[in-house]
Amino acid sequence: SLFRYYRKKILSYLPIRSIVIASSVCKNWNSIITSSSFTTRISATKKSWLFLCGQNNIFIKNNQPFAFDPDANKWITLPTSTLLSQDFFIGSNGFFFATSQNFSFKPTLNGSWVQTSPLKFSRCNPLVDVYYKNGLNHEPRFIVVGGVRFVGGLVEIEDRLAVEIYNPNLDFWELCPPLPADFRSGNSSQWSCSSLLKGKFYVFGIYSCFITCFDLDKCLWSEVQTLRPPGILFSFLVSCQDCLVLGGLCNSPNGPNFILWKVDEKTMEFSEIAIMPQELMYYLFDSEEDDKYASLKCVGLGNIIYVYNEEHHKNYNACVCEFGNEFGKCSWRKVPNLPASASKFHRVISFCSNVSLDNILQGARI
Repeated sequence: SLFRYYRKKILSYLPIRSIVIASSVCKNWNSIITSSSFTTRISATKKSWLFLCGQNNIFIKNNQPFAFDPDANKWITLPTSTLLSQDFFIGSNGFFFATSQNFSFKPTLNGSWVQTSPLKFSRCNPLVDVYYKNGLNHEPRFIVVGGVRFVGGLVEIEDRLAVEIYNPNLDFWELCPPLPADFRSGNSSQWSCSSLLKGKFYVFGIYSCFITCFDLDKCLWSEVQTLRPPGILFSFLVSCQDCLVLGGLCNSPNGPNFILWKVDEKTMEFSEIAIMPQELMYYLFDSEEDDKYASLKCVGLGNIIYVYNEEHHKNYNACVCEFGNEFGKCSWRKVPNLPASASKFHRVISFCSNVSLDNILQGARI
C-alpha cells in the first residue's frame, strides 16, 4: 500500500504524455493511472494546453492541428480531420467545433465528430465556449454567442442573433437573449473574445473595449461597460487563477508593450500585474511594418497565458506567462517552434484548454 502511494505520487509529477506511455508498462501502473481518483487529480492539477489549428485555403491536405503541453514543453501533432477544412472551424475548452452548415463537435484528443440538431440561427465566426451545469462530473453545455450570417452573399451586421445553449444529452438548443446592441458591429470572434468565470460568460470587444457578461443561471446580459487602460491599442480578456485578466498591447514612451492587468469583475477596475520582457517582444515581432502587431493573439486559462504571432513569416512564434501560487508573481518564457511538419497557413485558430487524462486513456494516442 505504501509502495502504491509513492508510485502514484511519482507518476503524478510526469507530463500527461509520459503518464499515458507509463500506463502500458505493467498492470500495476495501469491500475494506478486509470483509477478515477488519479485521473481526476491529474486533470485538475496539470497546466492548460495551447491548441493551434492551421488552415490552408489552397491545399486542404496541409491543414493541421497541434497541441502544446507546457509540462513537457513540447508540441504534439494531432490527427487531421476533414472538418478542419470548414470555413468556420473553432475550438474551446476541451472541444473542437465546426459551424459552417451544421454544428458539430468532438473532444480535442479523442472521440469522433457528433452533429447536433440544427441551430435556430445559422451563423459564422460566433463565440463558442463550454461550461458544466452542475460541476465537471455533469454533462457539458455549449454556449454560442454572436457571429454573423450571410444574406444574399453579403454579411448582415445588423442582425443580432440570439444566444443559443446546447444540451448534448437532450440534443436540444435553448434560445436566450442576443448580445446587447452595443456589440452590433463587433459581434463575431474576429472582433470580440470571451471568457467564463464564476457562472458568467464575459464578452469583450478586442478593439472597442466594450464588456458585458451573460449570467448562465438567470440567462440575462449585464449592462455594457468600457474596460480601456490608458494607451491601449487592442486587448484580450481571459480567465486566469479564478480572476479576469486583460492582456493587451499598449503604447508607452519606450514603444509598444504587452501588459497584463487584473480586473475586478464587480467594479471593472484594473491593476497592472505583469509586462512582457522586451526580448520576448522582439522575438514575436522583428519587422518594421506599421501593422506588424496586428497579428498578435492572446489566450489563457488556469495559471497560464499564451501570447503568439499568427503570421507564418515568424513561424507562429509564441511565449507563455505562468503564474505561481501568489497571483502577480509570474515567469515568462519562449514556446518551442512548431514541429517541422507545420506548413504555411492562411488562417490560425487557437484556444487554451484543460486536458482530461481520462479522455486520453479511452483511446487517444499522443
